[in-house]
Amino acid sequence: MMKKTKILIVDDEPQILRALRAGLIAQGYEVVSAADGEEALDKASAELPDAIFLDLNLPKKSGLEVCRELRKWSAAPIIVLSVRDSERDKVTALDLGADDYLTKPFGTDELLARLRVALRHAAAGEGTGEPVLRAGNITIDLARHVVERGGEEVHLTATEYNLLAYLATNAGRVLTHTQIMGHVWGAGYESETQNLRVYISQLRRKLDPDSLQPQMITTEPGIGYRFLIDE
Repeated sequence: MMKKTKILIVDDEPQILRALRAGLIAQGYEVVSAADGEEALDKASAELPDAIFLDLNLPKKSGLEVCRELRKWSAAPIIVLSVRDSERDKVTALDLGADDYLTKPFGTDELLARLRVALRHAAAGEGTGEPVLRAGNITIDLARHVVERGGEEVHLTATEYNLLAYLATNAGRVLTHTQIMGHVWGAGYESETQNLRVYISQLRRKLDPDSLQPQMITTEPGIGYRFLIDE
């Protein structure tokens, strides 16, 4: 028998635990749960889940502390569960290594879609070789450093290409301004987000069919950007 994908749910609200457990089990996932931060770390260590849904407002240890501890030894995707008014905490969690976030309340379909993206990205990270990524009529050949739109090569500056490659190889994930600036521009540039906005705008003009309503590089207000590729 194939091993089921195991999901750890960490939340101190019993009704949310029940709802998430029921929805995930119905889709064929194996589910384990924890109701506080200390139990979350114990369960993660004992069960070695394939992905984790993590509430930030937890007793005993906060979700941010749990995220920080998990990232010392686990590469399992972490999807943060957050209330609408905790934007700063969401940014901090993403900077600590979380892969995505969901704002409460959320629908089951959205939760399952985010989970599939996170698992797919984790699986791709375990593979070898340089992939060719596609988003609509855009093709990004990471081995050859070539970007095409509708079969024709798009000329990008070195910084534009490095930014696009970082976004594309983390497709589906929310990347914060700090993460992007630190990776593309280097240490010391994390706060210069105006630069980032200019380059995102340039990429959208060159690559997105409608740069005013972008479908490929989407903005996560106050947090960062997300790159979307074809399913």
